[in-house]
Amino acid sequence: MNAKEKSVNRKVTLISIISTFGGLLFGYDTGVINGALPFMIQKDELNIPASAEGVIAGALTLGAAVGAVTGGKLSDKYGRKKIITNLALIFIITTIGCAVSPTLGVLIFFRFLLGLAVGAASVVVPTFLAEMAPTHKRGRIVAQNEVMITGGQFLAFTMNAILGTTMGHVPGVWRWMLVLATLPAVILWFGMLIVPDSPRWLAANDSESKAFDVLKTIRTPEEAEDDMEKIKISLKSEKELDKASYKDLKIPWVRKILFIGIGLGIVQQIVGINIMMYYGTTILEKSGFSRNAALMANIANGLTSTVAAFFGMFIVNRFKRRSVFLTTLAGTTTTMILITLVNAFMKGNPLMPYATIALTITFLAFFQGGISPITWTLLSEIFPVRLRGLGMGMATFFLWIGNFFVAIIFPWLVANVGMTYSFLLFVIFNVISIVFVIFFVPETQGKSLEEIELDFKFNDHFKKEDRI
Repeated sequence: MNAKEKSVNRKVTLISIISTFGGLLFGYDTGVINGALPFMIQKDELNIPASAEGVIAGALTLGAAVGAVTGGKLSDKYGRKKIITNLALIFIITTIGCAVSPTLGVLIFFRFLLGLAVGAASVVVPTFLAEMAPTHKRGRIVAQNEVMITGGQFLAFTMNAILGTTMGHVPGVWRWMLVLATLPAVILWFGMLIVPDSPRWLAANDSESKAFDVLKTIRTPEEAEDDMEKIKISLKSEKELDKASYKDLKIPWVRKILFIGIGLGIVQQIVGINIMMYYGTTILEKSGFSRNAALMANIANGLTSTVAAFFGMFIVNRFKRRSVFLTTLAGTTTTMILITLVNAFMKGNPLMPYATIALTITFLAFFQGGISPITWTLLSEIFPVRLRGLGMGMATFFLWIGNFFVAIIFPWLVANVGMTYSFLLFVIFNVISIVFVIFFVPETQGKSLEEIELDFKFNDHFKKEDRI
């Protein structure tokens, strides 16, 4: 490797690290409520009733649904760099707002605003990474964002455990748990000041000379010229296409793709991942752990998620998508059944908390190692170029709505029907998810995007042998 190639690699690595701090914030802000909630609901804190616990987590996910729809459009208009830089400021302001909230209403308001940034980051950061990365590194660099998200959740669980076990007696300790997210947000803001904008966005907005200047810093000279030519051809092709609109839904095969995309987004959420992410500490407390022990045990959940996400990066292109999807769904379903049985028959047993933490770790390994990376891979593949923005926007919106549904319903279920029947409902959701994948989700491994589109247009959307 010559000096130029080393310089290019360092530049691309720096850009990917800085921008994926947006993913880290996504993970931290969704995971921190896990350990903060048991403290903030106390009578001498915000005195939150059980019926309102889900609203605190749900406010962020509802905001994220809106942010996911609007974030991509804003980044198309104003540029990836500018939007990510402004998102960093929103993360800082809304995080401080959450941390100093004097009442439940104020907290919910700032959590919703924080959700706007989380949702926008979930769309804009992967887009920015894909446009900045060289072709041969694109898959790994984009997948790095998923690792940073789980890393952010792991960081949140770790800080919750440290603060909760050492300062649990201090009034307002949950405020410190929340406000720590300002540190990576500050790093993201300063870092984005030295990062160039996407060459593809620059070229699309009549700045081809600037786009080429950027490419020369993140590509070898030959790669820069080749990528610039490809960008020009791609932009010319897109200009010749009609703009996607909701009128396209009149086409049967387009409706089928959109149905599958929305279904994938919902499936990813209703299997129960955010029971573990938002309420893991509460679940472990109810299983028999003390609060401090639950906070410490929850670190294992975060570590498992991060390790499994690394594993998922490597298997996504090595095995058939549907096989991995169905195998890991079978794993989460079996695990959820076992958690239900543990809650039904092991109450009062000293082994119950250890069985519970072992099963939650197993659930997270199946989800983060297969279901999550396969979902995002399929969503990036099934939509035709002209419909990708519209399709991804709608699928991501419903993904976050599914997230909101889980966040809202679980505390209410626990308070009204108990843990056993709450988990039983998610067993049913897992079974429904398996049925959906068997009958509707196509196999895309080894096919070009054009081949996938033709399968939808002219065939039953996947061949009979793919159902096996």
